[in-house]
Amino acid sequence: MIKLQGISKKYSGKRVLDQVTLELPKGKIIGLVGENGSGKSTMLKVVAGLLTPDEGRATFNGEPITRNIAAHLAYMSDTDAFYPYFKVGQLFDYYASQFEDFDLIKAKEIAQFLNISLDARMKNLSKGNRGRVKIAVTLGREADYYLLDEPFSGLDPMVREDIAKGLIRFTDPERQTVLMSTHEIKEVEPLLDEIIVLRRGKIIAKEPIDEIRDVYGVDATSWMVSLFKEKA
Repeated sequence: MIKLQGISKKYSGKRVLDQVTLELPKGKIIGLVGENGSGKSTMLKVVAGLLTPDEGRATFNGEPITRNIAAHLAYMSDTDAFYPYFKVGQLFDYYASQFEDFDLIKAKEIAQFLNISLDARMKNLSKGNRGRVKIAVTLGREADYYLLDEPFSGLDPMVREDIAKGLIRFTDPERQTVLMSTHEIKEVEPLLDEIIVLRRGKIIAKEPIDEIRDVYGVDATSWMVSLFKEKA
């Protein structure tokens, strides 16, 4: 299990995360939402071992999180960082050389499901198809945790729908957890087990999706609007 205890992080004197405490058990699809600048990407990077917090403790199975957590966790950045002359198949081979849990057969199955040609060069792909490739190389790993930073950003509705279907089909809800930051609440609500809301670096709510519907009688977007008004 991943645990964050009293995590704080500053950039240039500005506190981006403020005393964040959180547990991420296995077997959940969790949405991480909030306004721009609320700390979502920073929190994901702390969980991924890419940033060291200024205060607090981040652990995986009781041990401090370092970059070595990459052996158990697949992180998908919101930026493209692929060698442009790689073909998709070559990119898969590269990932297989870097991660012991990368499953070439699974990655190729995801590529076929998302209509990606293994012979296409990264530099020639549209933004939507690069988004599909990012999902394929991320879910191609058999990781305990998948961290996705804005996986739907800037993509058209068809691509978003395909990626959402891929998340359901190619992850194991019994043993794998997906934590994704997103602004596209309506797109992902049907996938989510829980939602975490960040505001100004603080977690202001963490609720199961079913309870939002049952207790508040609204969808997640309406609940969030009310929450922000209440916390204003």
